[in-house]
Amino acid sequence: MTAPNLSVPLCTVVVRKAYGLGGQAMAGGSFRVPNAIVGWPTAEFGAMGPEGAVTLGYRRELDAITDPESRRERYEELLADYVAQGSAVNTASVFELDDVIDPANTRAWIRNTLATHDPAEQVPARRRIDTW
Repeated sequence: MTAPNLSVPLCTVVVRKAYGLGGQAMAGGSFRVPNAIVGWPTAEFGAMGPEGAVTLGYRRELDAITDPESRRERYEELLADYVAQGSAVNTASVFELDDVIDPANTRAWIRNTLATHDPAEQVPARRRIDTW
């Protein structure tokens, strides 16, 4: 509730996993809130964790496969596809991230982002919602 109204710059670096509302909460409530958002090459993104997404999203298809080995193979194929779609590079290619950076450059990236912050360009505060 507070992050979208910050008067200081907000930088988000996704190191590993950013799934669902937890991923958005780490970015200030939305991937549109931070002044800049990047991911390491190891970062993963998605609406929910891969295993749960495949299990729920393909339940009928997987249940229709009677052979347990064939079902497991199809599950693994779907899981690999979901993980590939949520990779940092793929996520950045559709402009959900500003960039995918080398982990060694993280400190310099944060420093440069903070140095370019212009308080005069601060977006007016959103209406606050009383969470109590």
